[in-house]
Amino acid sequence: MPVIEIEKLEKSYSVYQKKEGLAASLRGLFRREYREVLAVRGIDLTVDEGEFVAFLGPNGAGKTTTLKLLSGVINPTSGTARVMGHVPWKRENAYRRRFALVMGQKNQLWWDLPAQESFRLHQQIYRIDPATFNKTRDELTDLLEIGDLLKQPVRELSLGERMKMELTAALLHSPEVLFLDEPTIGLDVVAQHNIQQFLKHYQEERKVTILLTSHYMKDIAALCKRVVVIAKGRIEYDGSLSGIVDSFSGHKIVTLQFAEHDSMKALERFGEVLEIQPPRAKVRIDRVDVSKTLAALLSEHTIEDVVVEDPPLEEVIANVFSSVRDDEDVEPKPEISMTTDH
Repeated sequence: MPVIEIEKLEKSYSVYQKKEGLAASLRGLFRREYREVLAVRGIDLTVDEGEFVAFLGPNGAGKTTTLKLLSGVINPTSGTARVMGHVPWKRENAYRRRFALVMGQKNQLWWDLPAQESFRLHQQIYRIDPATFNKTRDELTDLLEIGDLLKQPVRELSLGERMKMELTAALLHSPEVLFLDEPTIGLDVVAQHNIQQFLKHYQEERKVTILLTSHYMKDIAALCKRVVVIAKGRIEYDGSLSGIVDSFSGHKIVTLQFAEHDSMKALERFGEVLEIQPPRAKVRIDRVDVSKTLAALLSEHTIEDVVVEDPPLEEVIANVFSSVRDDEDVEPKPEISMTTDH
């Protein structure tokens, strides 16, 4: 049985359209205009036990809304979802003790208190046995190297240190499912790497099921084998990380090392020239034409080395998001409903 099962899940909001000007504001007291926003549009998804799944999409795609639905923070408009057999929005205590939600832009720790005080509060909320609590806390703080910071007020910690504390708090009750929403947002390269290594080690050791949203492709490449791309509230892709490049990129990047005496002329005939730094050049070539283009290059030039690579993952994902936005631009605008407040 999958740990997470989602079927035709939808969430929509009615957003008040406030107009400028005093007269329009006065009219709005009696006759308001609302626009329906579909944040999640009938998605279907299953996640098996122990999977580490990346949930990608542009801003406003529905990623965070989906995590909030699965966490029971908000109710759906329609559709069903079960996590470990529980319906999230029923908010059963038995379910709350089995999952955790970490949002990179939200704090769950008391700002003016040392983190260890917030940890003690979590112990009481989740009714964790003292011996188990001490053992888990010590293991997590050792792994994250934050043991000497537990007595320091949270407001005095760096952003990276605070995120480590947030992860520790979320994992104290040993959840079976972990929802991570932008856990490395705003962190420097070193802090991002440390969080990545911790999550990778923890997931491999505990076999926790993790659903991760992130705009940092290095997070995805380092942690996830499966990628789900959501855009405009719909799932556009569900498959392997390598498969997303094959599905959404129609070209390869070819790096050519020319002999010193080669003229390197007329390379634009073979593809889009990205860079020339003699005796090296980079050319973008259509994926289907790579073999015949290389044969033509080798027949006309003296080439000492060739490297054929997929385009950077960031570029592929950006192209996916861009194409989705282009499609959205030609869709009919949602109707505006008129209601009267009493």
